[in-house]
Amino acid sequence: MAGDGELKLLGLWTSPFVIRVRLALNLKGLSYEYTEEDVKNKSPLFLTSNPVHKKVPVLIHDGKPVSESQVIVHYIDEVFGAAGPSLLPADPYERATARFWAAYVDDKVGSAWRTMLFANEMDEKVDGATQAIAALKTLEGAFQDCSKGKHYFGGDSPGYMDVVLGGFLGWFNVFEKMIGVKVLDAARTPLLAAWAERFSAGDAAEGILLQDVDKVLEFLKAFFA
Repeated sequence: MAGDGELKLLGLWTSPFVIRVRLALNLKGLSYEYTEEDVKNKSPLFLTSNPVHKKVPVLIHDGKPVSESQVIVHYIDEVFGAAGPSLLPADPYERATARFWAAYVDDKVGSAWRTMLFANEMDEKVDGATQAIAALKTLEGAFQDCSKGKHYFGGDSPGYMDVVLGGFLGWFNVFEKMIGVKVLDAARTPLLAAWAERFSAGDAAEGILLQDVDKVLEFLKAFFA
């Protein structure tokens, strides 16, 4: 069948884009081999699998590589349609809406994440946190519309938007300690805060989301040394 074949994921444990792919694989109940990449000393397999961008994640399915996290999540949902729940809605309008908000996450939350992580000056990092907070306020309304009063962006169960935004959840705690700004705050975005707690406690997130803030900070210290 179309979904047969070996699955191998090349990634980096701290990457929110790798985390979202792992969340998708877990939600679909798929078995896969995970290989941690040293992004400062990239393996030959990694370089040949993603020669254009040379970035994680890369999913290798039966020897064929697929790159870019949102593309990979789409691929997983299409190829392994019979495995687990569908991640994207069946309704074309709802599917388009989910894709729109997923693009918004990468544009606004993703760019803020890069600023908070890579900016040299603290005031730039704080500006990135401000951008992230503004984006999450907008996503609070998106959650209300997409969830229709249910527990997830996808309704009764996690779906595409849940894994796209879910990849960043652990980082919000990291940035709170790094910058001193609470990015995801129940006082500002109560629906998202409740969703984050619910999603983080799910089976698909176990052992994947960044829980140990100090471990991440030690990794970053070594990475930027």
